[in-house]
Amino acid sequence: MTSLTTPLRLLTSMLAMSLAMMVPAWAQESAPVPALTLELNGAQPSDKGCRLTFVVNNNLGADLSKAAFEIALFNEAGVVDRLTVLDFKELPAGKTKVTRFDLAGTECSKVSRVLINSATECTGTGVEPNACMRKLKTDTKTGIAFGV
Repeated sequence: MTSLTTPLRLLTSMLAMSLAMMVPAWAQESAPVPALTLELNGAQPSDKGCRLTFVVNNNLGADLSKAAFEIALFNEAGVVDRLTVLDFKELPAGKTKVTRFDLAGTECSKVSRVLINSATECTGTGVEPNACMRKLKTDTKTGIAFGV
């Protein structure tokens, strides 16, 4: 009976040590990576031109008192049609916000790509000025290419 107990104890110890070494890896994977997520959620014609709808999620770990981005709009030929600044204003930490911008004189059907050129404002207590660009993640739910 002793001959079976020793290998069983050894196997149990090895299994426990293996699991203990894996727990820190699981904990690291579940920790959210600080990011500012910007999704182009819609592009619809409006009375003024083209209305772009964005869903923004601030997971930087700090409130942004002001966030604004210079964007470039490309036409169907891939040529920059215009540059403009979109002011997302305050973005509280951990909050998702939906914002719309009407771009006067722009036809949605002619916009092929929206490029975030730079962050013109990225301010908040404890926020690095370049955090809005460095930690920016983009996505689109439209047929318009969107990114940095």
